[in-house]
Amino acid sequence: MTTTDSAAQRPSCEVPAAAPGMPAAQRTRAQLADGREIFFFDDAPRRRTVQDRREISRPVGGNEMRYDPLLREWVAIAAARQHRTHLPATEECPLCPSTPERATEVPQDQYDVVVFENRFPSFRGDIPIPEDLLSTTTAAQETAGLRQPGSGRCEVVCFTDQHSSALAQVSLRRMRTVLDAWADRTAAMLAEPGVEQVYCFENRGEEIGVTLNHPHGQIYGYPFITPRTRTLLDSAADFRARRGADLFTEILAGEVADGRRIVARTEHWTAFVPAWARWPVELHIYPHRAVQRLPELTDAERDDFAALYLDLLRRGDALFDGPLPYISGWQQAPASAEPGLMRLHLQLFSIRRAQNKLKYLAGSESGMGVFINDIAPEETARRLVAIGPQTAESGSATPTDTEETR
Repeated sequence: MTTTDSAAQRPSCEVPAAAPGMPAAQRTRAQLADGREIFFFDDAPRRRTVQDRREISRPVGGNEMRYDPLLREWVAIAAARQHRTHLPATEECPLCPSTPERATEVPQDQYDVVVFENRFPSFRGDIPIPEDLLSTTTAAQETAGLRQPGSGRCEVVCFTDQHSSALAQVSLRRMRTVLDAWADRTAAMLAEPGVEQVYCFENRGEEIGVTLNHPHGQIYGYPFITPRTRTLLDSAADFRARRGADLFTEILAGEVADGRRIVARTEHWTAFVPAWARWPVELHIYPHRAVQRLPELTDAERDDFAALYLDLLRRGDALFDGPLPYISGWQQAPASAEPGLMRLHLQLFSIRRAQNKLKYLAGSESGMGVFINDIAPEETARRLVAIGPQTAESGSATPTDTEETR
């Protein structure tokens, strides 16, 4: 990662050597008017002078965590988020570049990919959860809901400065820059005090509940291991103890051997619909190499993923008449995870089950955590395979981030 920032040096992440491919993105670090950090990731070398002339301040307080003793899970309380911007008009979008007439969250007239601290974060602060919290409190305190500062970090990732675009429509070069940004911020967040796990994700579509339509995602730095990840780690450890094998390796090998749910396979990655898919549309993307976190990916693996992911996003948009609403996120090993237990992978799922039907989490799913899928995973995989590879050249998408369109 080429960088022009002057931040303190962080612990390095060892990256295996790879064959030359697309160059890494260039990063420029700056500060917004209220002290939040902002990072510009450029497809090619570019000199940036960043100055935020707004007179703004960060919302004060409101970040807290409370412990649920029934489920043994933390719940974040972030009252300030109730007042965040909600579906503004295009001309009022805070994620578009600034203009002489209107200053936004991005103090530049153009950008490729930009990452900045969320003004209305779910988690904020650097106070870790005490390891002896449960053993040093009383039963009455625990059942009343133990409280801790809502520490951690939340960032916004804008994939393009084109408001009406989508991640599925960006160029291959831009997708690689997005992946570089995810990897860079993962390494940086894991070095932050109070951050235990990093989650890079995208919510796409008003059906999902997005509050800003500009193409963007988020990165959360949690101060604890999330419930889903804890279950994955426990399952992997149990499988290793019982079977003497790696759970993720065996899942991938089994899907490849079966073949019915494989959607796409490249030199370094395999995309498949899991046999136990919970959602009408659900894809898992596994690297062939046992990688724990994004910063460990080689240049060749990053280039390969960029092409595969764009293909899959475009196939998703071709499933129905219109853009596919989805949630997509990276499962990475937490900082304290046993080495080699977790394998990096991406999960993408959609609530759309038919052209005019959505999958709602009703009584069984929300109340009991038992999912009911109305579509066989093999059928979803068959439809995605039948669509065929989708590239910009095939006419399925038009890149909106090239110099020619600016």
